[in-house]
Amino acid sequence: MIKKYFRRLESIIALAQSLMTPKQFLFLSSVLTGISCAFAVIVLKTFAHSVFSFATYINGILKLSFINSILPIIGITLTVFVVNKVLNGSIQKGTSQILYAVAKKASIIPKKQMYAQIVTSSLTVGLGGSAGLESPIVITGAAFGSNFAQNYKLQYKDRTLLIGCGVAAGIAAAFNAPIAGVLFAIEVLLVDVSISAFTPIMISAATGALVSAIVLDESILLSFKKQETFDYHNIPFYVLLGVLTGLVAIYYSRNFQKVEHYFAKQQINPYKKALIGSSLLALLIFIFPTLFGEGYESIKTLSDADPGLLLDNTLFADFRNNPWVLLLFVGATAMVKVFASGLTIGSGGNGGNFAPSLFLGSYLGYFFSKLVTMIGLSKLPISNFTMVGMAGILSGLFHAPLTAIFLIAEITGGYGLMIPLMIVSSISFAISKRYEKYSLDVKGLAKKGHAFTSNKDSNILSTLEIDTIIQCDYLTVHPDENLSKLVDLISHSNQVVFAVVNNDKDLVGVVHFNDIREIIFNSYRVKYTFIRDVMKAPSATISTLDSMEIVMRKFETSKSAFLPVLRDGKYHGFISKSIALEAYRTKLRSMTIE
Repeated sequence: MIKKYFRRLESIIALAQSLMTPKQFLFLSSVLTGISCAFAVIVLKTFAHSVFSFATYINGILKLSFINSILPIIGITLTVFVVNKVLNGSIQKGTSQILYAVAKKASIIPKKQMYAQIVTSSLTVGLGGSAGLESPIVITGAAFGSNFAQNYKLQYKDRTLLIGCGVAAGIAAAFNAPIAGVLFAIEVLLVDVSISAFTPIMISAATGALVSAIVLDESILLSFKKQETFDYHNIPFYVLLGVLTGLVAIYYSRNFQKVEHYFAKQQINPYKKALIGSSLLALLIFIFPTLFGEGYESIKTLSDADPGLLLDNTLFADFRNNPWVLLLFVGATAMVKVFASGLTIGSGGNGGNFAPSLFLGSYLGYFFSKLVTMIGLSKLPISNFTMVGMAGILSGLFHAPLTAIFLIAEITGGYGLMIPLMIVSSISFAISKRYEKYSLDVKGLAKKGHAFTSNKDSNILSTLEIDTIIQCDYLTVHPDENLSKLVDLISHSNQVVFAVVNNDKDLVGVVHFNDIREIIFNSYRVKYTFIRDVMKAPSATISTLDSMEIVMRKFETSKSAFLPVLRDGKYHGFISKSIALEAYRTKLRSMTIE
């Protein structure tokens, strides 16, 4: 019955495609992608919120803190089971996979990503894993956009644009923040789009936010209605918060990867790895129960009038009215959040760092403002600092200051905090960027030589394969031959540069036509001059393992038009600078989204 319904829907869409112009159909596609992503968000958020509410209810009755600790063990183990038995033993994690698909796989994202992320992240985060649902939501949205484009045979540019639409709709629906969704898609993923490409992305984001607002219970969304008036006298403290969030973002990024890489190196049974990691996570949640799940409920509690509620049903419940104990609890929870998230993802669970960054930012903002207030330096608006802190960590961790600014502005229901948001986000971004070249999600790609940044030239060069522009048919000469052999080769080819190789195919030099122009017209000198006498050492050599960015840098520094290529230390061919530039221009035309 369901298949029949979908086939009928596909037929209607195909008919619409035949009647519409390509641009009109792209607008329709952006709406349909937004609707699909919104319902994926609704399923994920509802499940996660229901489990959290159930666990909280049980805790309230039984007064047993360990109940929350058991659920993440079950959730992560079930996630590993699904990955191994249903998803062929692998699943892509992190938004960096979208960047890789756009650049290296012609914007083709596997169909299984349309459901794999929903199932696995709902089990992990829904059952208490200390991670976020936004990264799985973003990948799901990108998969919807990519597969919709594939189904209706859209070109690469349109496939890429619909991926952006899916990403924007996912973030917009998750937070009811359409502007933040658009900015995230453009700032983090599609770093080079024209103004005209904004329209489909905006339509998709607006659609996702609208469907989410209509269907999803408002209490599930992260939103704040309470904020205090901005006081410019507090600007120095916002500057300090920006510095603090930037440093803590670096701390989070480095320690998260250490934990994740530690588990990746362990060559043990995946179920055993899941039990070890989730058991350590359970211990952390037992001590700090607010680490359970996304943590959005505790963020709301922190900004309310009675943040002491965080200590209810914890080991520190007897101190709920002691402000110093509460402050230490909040600070300690913020510092161990990175390990809770690392254990969740590293041991086999699925989730992202978007929610943890907001969690950490809110706790850090509260800790800083409350500490300043308690020691008597100044009476700060604690709710404002709690919210602005989220923008600081988000900006520093993802290198996305605009997304951070407008996301917090939208979920707080206004733009009264725009100035402090700009101050904290920009400072945090500057500090984080200074010490961490790549954002958290891109660092893994960078280590593999596939980093994508806001530098358009670097992005395009990173997508070019060096093997496609190497010319291996260049004629070679031996150093012990005289120039008559070289003259004969010049007369029968268009080559202007020749590699000089010995019997073992080792590159011993190069000969340029311009360097021997005067000699080749003198028959006596041609006969009695050997190639070893006129050859020169190459100004630079290229390895087949070099990236195209390195290749172009070598052309720039050597000032050469041709550079020899070595494979395993042996001569392999030449790369022409003109051919490399032509490959760059061709790729540029194909990747420009209009």
